[in-house]
Amino acid sequence: MSPPLLPALPVLPVLLLASGSARRADLLRAAGIPFQVAVSDVDETPEAGESPEAMVRRLAAAKAQAVAAAHPGRAVLGADTTVVIDDISLGKPFDAADASRMLTALSGRTHTVLTGLCLVSPGAPGGHASVTATLVEFAPLSPDEVAWYVATGEPMDKAGGYAIQGIGSRFIRRIEGSYSNVVGLPVELVQVMCRAHGIQVS
Repeated sequence: MSPPLLPALPVLPVLLLASGSARRADLLRAAGIPFQVAVSDVDETPEAGESPEAMVRRLAAAKAQAVAAAHPGRAVLGADTTVVIDDISLGKPFDAADASRMLTALSGRTHTVLTGLCLVSPGAPGGHASVTATLVEFAPLSPDEVAWYVATGEPMDKAGGYAIQGIGSRFIRRIEGSYSNVVGLPVELVQVMCRAHGIQVS
């Protein structure tokens, strides 16, 4: 008599995303990259004198390393995004007044969106970090347009106070570089980094 067959164990996605961002998850899902979410608890306060580029690189690495420590043997992707204008980093608005201030600063000007990525894998426990930059040109916004957009609520959990994939798209004149980077995750770089680390994502 043959022994009973054991149920097959579920196959876990190779990649862990160290972020609770719905936008990053949507981007990976749309690209067909299988993943699981494991949110890190990293303090995102900038360090004194730290450049925006250094900040997103450091925070992406810290998020990836924190999750990798809790999930040994898994590949972990950490990310951090900021909007930069006049060498000043614009994070998520504290309140409506802060969102209005950010949008007024971006109005009619070109700014830079920086996303730091760090991939930690069993073969590279020290992590592989990179930063992607995209230029975004805003149309001029009147005070009424700023007030209207802030009232929609969309700016409140977005770096720089806008969403290029949402209502905020109506204010974008031009971008130079990766669109998905502006949303929060340069998916094309994720593919390149995974391939370089021998991580199968398809």
